[in-house]
Amino acid sequence: MAVFTEVTPQEASGLLADLGLGTLQSMRGSTSGIENTNYFVSTDRGDYVLTLFERLSFEQLPFYLNLMRHLAVKGIPVPAPQANAQGEILHTLKGKPAAVVTLLKGRNQLAPQAPDCAQVGAMLAKMHLAGQDYAAQQPNLRGLSWWVDTVPVVTPHLNAEQKALIESELAFQQELATSSAYQSLPRGPIHADLFRDNVMFDGAQLSGFFDFYFAGCDTFGFDIAVCLNDWCIDLATGALDEARAQAFVAAYDAERRLTDAELALMPALLRGAALRFWTSRLWDFYLPRDAAMLQPHDPTHFERVLTLRRQQPWQYKRSA
Repeated sequence: MAVFTEVTPQEASGLLADLGLGTLQSMRGSTSGIENTNYFVSTDRGDYVLTLFERLSFEQLPFYLNLMRHLAVKGIPVPAPQANAQGEILHTLKGKPAAVVTLLKGRNQLAPQAPDCAQVGAMLAKMHLAGQDYAAQQPNLRGLSWWVDTVPVVTPHLNAEQKALIESELAFQQELATSSAYQSLPRGPIHADLFRDNVMFDGAQLSGFFDFYFAGCDTFGFDIAVCLNDWCIDLATGALDEARAQAFVAAYDAERRLTDAELALMPALLRGAALRFWTSRLWDFYLPRDAAMLQPHDPTHFERVLTLRRQQPWQYKRSA
């Protein structure tokens, strides 16, 4: 989240009034993230997040907002989109698509231990199960086809070794996608970006998932891999922490039993998840957009993660 479009208190107040959310008391822009404009707003009736969408279109956004509403109805702790008197949850502000959602309680757990990872794994499985009857379809917009389009755009900024690595991994992932084992993987709506900063804990208890604006229909295994590459690694080196990774996947497996194909392809999916975020961080780093408050991520982090996932494949060890 960042601020690309400045919103005045008067403009925010008008939208909040239309939604019947009370009188604005305070608002502040978010400095984290790189996709949308976000403000934390407080009224005399509650705390909310106001988002202006900088890349997603009016046509794309109903998938995300209705998915959040669907999951909330199913008991998954996610921000609830706020509707106007006509029942609409997608709004317009400053000529851009906008939404207002409830603010989850708690704070991020940025130094997770095995019990924290287990809670995230279990809730991720519940989320996947809850989303299976969500009718809308939209591909993962940062999936393989996006990697194929974007890798040639970023390779001119890489040295020879980096270029060889990213092109080799892309070729591997393209071949993997055509395999019968990959085609058999269970699929449905996934979060696709469930990093530590997109989960809230109220004390020791997980209180919710948020920022669903990279969600799409893809393999559940890819969602697991994205999480493992963030929740269960040493951030300095990218190395997987065995205890945290085992706890995460065991808790997931207890809620939704993983298939043989998911278990067999987990090392390859971990590589794909690392490639996805290395590519997107290279793109954001070398081809940035203007923003009033923007902190681009270091792309070399996921270069290290990808290198390690290739050198040291990790497999879940299910208890007998």
